[in-house]
Amino acid sequence: MDFVDTQSSTVVFGFDSAWTDAPKAPGAICAVAFDQRGQVQFYEPRLVSFAEALAYIKELRKDFVVSLVALDQPTVVPNASGGRPVDKVAASLVSFVGGGAQMANRSKVGMFCDDSPIWSFISGLDATEDPIQARTASSGHFLIEVFPALALPALDERFAQRLRAPKYNPQNRKKFRLEDWQAVARAVKRSAEWFNVPGLAEWADHMRNVAQPRKSDQDKLDAAICVLIGLYWRTGPIAHSAMLGDVDQGYMVTPISDETWPRLREAAIRRGVPTSQVADP
Repeated sequence: MDFVDTQSSTVVFGFDSAWTDAPKAPGAICAVAFDQRGQVQFYEPRLVSFAEALAYIKELRKDFVVSLVALDQPTVVPNASGGRPVDKVAASLVSFVGGGAQMANRSKVGMFCDDSPIWSFISGLDATEDPIQARTASSGHFLIEVFPALALPALDERFAQRLRAPKYNPQNRKKFRLEDWQAVARAVKRSAEWFNVPGLAEWADHMRNVAQPRKSDQDKLDAAICVLIGLYWRTGPIAHSAMLGDVDQGYMVTPISDETWPRLREAAIRRGVPTSQVADP
């Protein structure tokens, strides 16, 4: 890996929203914050509704000049049916490794219809949705869409192999593999160590040792992956992240690697989907 950009007065949030606002199935949020001197603090994942996540972000970001929210839910969904072009590009990799990529469209009630909670959350967040600006801005409040299942193959090359996506959702008892859960937690720990966020590394190590993970544990782990994607975008080398798509038709920000980028790039070219990547990793 190359250098990591030094950050100051910057807070990055990772929000796994769970897409709907069901009281018994909340999302999870966490944060990594850098003070004026660049000292880092990790705020451990907590379970939240959309309203609670919004309040959490508003309260914490007040003390920082730059804030970035990395949200695991489609934020630009103009299509009435089917899937967005970027969903299909992401699926080219996620399906190859044996995972699932859900198509986003406005017909999905509770997720993307006009009354879905995501839209009031985004309105209340009042953030700039410009990933390119978010990458280098010296001030401002930003939102980016991310996708943990797309990022994981870049965080661990074993996950990028054919049908090797980790099965780490405890709710899916038939497919869940404890060794996959542990592998994902180790991948989070390695990235946290690379970004020199010891609190996140220690937390991930603790999660790796959970003997019987619950769905809420996975939501928290996904929130941690979201915050790492935000860190890769904001502080990592430009060659190790990409923006797929655009803010008009839908997009995702994701880490990339030698194993994942060729497949994503070919799918983007084939479908006419723009990308921001300017140099191969």
